[in-house]
Amino acid sequence: MNAIHSALTPLALVVALGATTSADNRALRARLAGPHEVPAVISAAHGDFSAKVDDDAQTIEYELSYEGLEGGVLQSHIHVGQRTAAGGIMIWLCSNLASPPTPPGTQPCPAPPATIQGTITAANVVGPTTQGVNAGNFADAIAAIRGGLAYVNVHSSVSPGGEIRGQIK
Repeated sequence: MNAIHSALTPLALVVALGATTSADNRALRARLAGPHEVPAVISAAHGDFSAKVDDDAQTIEYELSYEGLEGGVLQSHIHVGQRTAAGGIMIWLCSNLASPPTPPGTQPCPAPPATIQGTITAANVVGPTTQGVNAGNFADAIAAIRGGLAYVNVHSSVSPGGEIRGQIK
């Protein structure tokens, strides 16, 4: 019995570590703050983004919270862009704008402090094609996110280009 237990213990450890690595690959996070914007924004606002990727179902379940914004919330997105660059919109999270038109089904952005939740699918991926993410292509979006080339931000009436931002890890 001890020989079997000794042989199975390393195997169990390998299986457990493999499961942890796989789970870590599905978990996404970002801390949003004004100084992370490009260019930087001086703001006391902050927020958090967390998500779980389901590769089999090709979905991302997310939660975004924000508070302390100095202006009214206009919109929030996931953009393609490295830490030091502003990039195009890849996925809309919420919007209070009539123009430019937001994709159908985009939820309104509540006034802060607020938390929104949702599910992202291939239908929510809008591009930007010029940065190599094709509309409707979930694999392109996941590649950008897992490659460290995506960020979340919240745009406000005081900072229409974005008041708070966080790189997704």
